[in-house]
Amino acid sequence: MPVIVATFSPKPEHVDEVREALLAAVPEVHKEPGCKLYAVHEAPGKFVFIEEWADDDAVAKHAASPALAEMLQKVDGKLAGPFDIVMLTPLPAGDPARGQLRP
Repeated sequence: MPVIVATFSPKPEHVDEVREALLAAVPEVHKEPGCKLYAVHEAPGKFVFIEEWADDDAVAKHAASPALAEMLQKVDGKLAGPFDIVMLTPLPAGDPARGQLRP
């Protein structure tokens, strides 16, 4: 199950607009086939999505989805730099309930 961490760093004057655009996409992405987790978090100067998808096909469909396209259009020109996407491969260890996102 692919896990993705995507980080968006808004320009200081656009923090509220970027937050709004990211949050607006979440309910639509939750409806996408294969979406197991799509959660946005905020830290000083950045927003971080933690995502889990059923398989690579679900990730590919998400990458081409209208919800993602609309979100990226809304944040265009409002970020301090390019957004960062890291695709992770889970390495479960220890207690299955605590050593991975979903046992």
